[in-house]
Amino acid sequence: MPKILIIEDEAAIRRVLIKILSEENSTYEVDEAEDGLVGIEKVKDEEYDLVLCDIKMPKMDGIEVLEAIKKIKSEVPVVMISGHGDLDTAVNTMRLGAFDYISKPPDLNRLLNTVRNALDRKELVVENTRLKKKVGKNYQMIGESPAISRIKGIIEKVAPTDARVLITGPNGTGKELVAHWLHQKSERSNGPMIEVNCAAIPSELIESELFGHVKGAFTSAVRDRAGKFEAANGGTIFLDEIGDMSLSAQAKVLRALQENKISRVGSDKDIKVDVRVVAATNKDLKREIEEKKFREDLFHRLAVILVQVPPLNERREDIPLLVEFFSEKITEEQGSIKKNFTEGAINLLKEYDWTGNIRELRNVVERLIILGGNEVTEEDVRLFASKA
Repeated sequence: MPKILIIEDEAAIRRVLIKILSEENSTYEVDEAEDGLVGIEKVKDEEYDLVLCDIKMPKMDGIEVLEAIKKIKSEVPVVMISGHGDLDTAVNTMRLGAFDYISKPPDLNRLLNTVRNALDRKELVVENTRLKKKVGKNYQMIGESPAISRIKGIIEKVAPTDARVLITGPNGTGKELVAHWLHQKSERSNGPMIEVNCAAIPSELIESELFGHVKGAFTSAVRDRAGKFEAANGGTIFLDEIGDMSLSAQAKVLRALQENKISRVGSDKDIKVDVRVVAATNKDLKREIEEKKFREDLFHRLAVILVQVPPLNERREDIPLLVEFFSEKITEEQGSIKKNFTEGAINLLKEYDWTGNIRELRNVVERLIILGGNEVTEEDVRLFASKA
């Protein structure tokens, strides 16, 4: 249930705003504060999804309130409202971190659209923050083989730039991991990292997912909705399995890369975006281009830097390190005692044909920890790691 705080010194305006928001969506929980000091105390004590704040108020003006909220809870979007609007004030509030600026009396549609977009943005920011806490533990590049050392070197050089990166390799090799490392080590690391699995989204919905849509753009579009490119503004968008993207969506992505602009489905209004694009695929895009399934111009835009992630069978010397890492991680997750793998068990694992790559190895290690003895032996590997 979205929780909204209105900070406004005029009681009549507060009542109107509360009425408008409550009638727009019965799930909105709307709170109010009669001045900036009260509002700040409420923000300290409560969890709000959005703050609407007047600028001209006694005791503490809206600019001071905005600055205080950004220090206390920077993730909360703040929409500034003023009856004395001018361009300089609007620009200043946006520079200080306001989500948007609306003049009084507010246009009803503009107000409600702004509220919806701000709540969407807050939800995405919270989810991104939650994911970031997991990133440090879940996205570590394990290995000392020449291939992995080469990839680490490329990441160190490329991450600080805004160069677009195309990551290729078979399923299960860790392409997503490379994308996360690029983001973590970039100057955009404090911004969002938005992931889109192009293969998991139906072709008729991919454009709406990426670029958003306006109300009425299609049958189920009951309200305006921001897309993934807008959500990734200031950060990185990771287009996984981009080889499965429809040609029409490819054309829009190409425009976004060329002009740093997107338009929502059903709208001809351009929206500026500042997004770094990292893409990945398990397909041979050059063959896809020959078969007219992938745009050649998009390929060249994406593959400024090409990172090829090798299959596990080509980096077998990393298997002992990976087994150790997965063993520690799995036992920590399950709250069990860590099991040692004998030298014979490790050597046998190094001989397997890892068609499922690192993902398959992780599953096998988990199975051996659950089913094996106090230490994992060659016999355990033969019994429980078999593909039969």
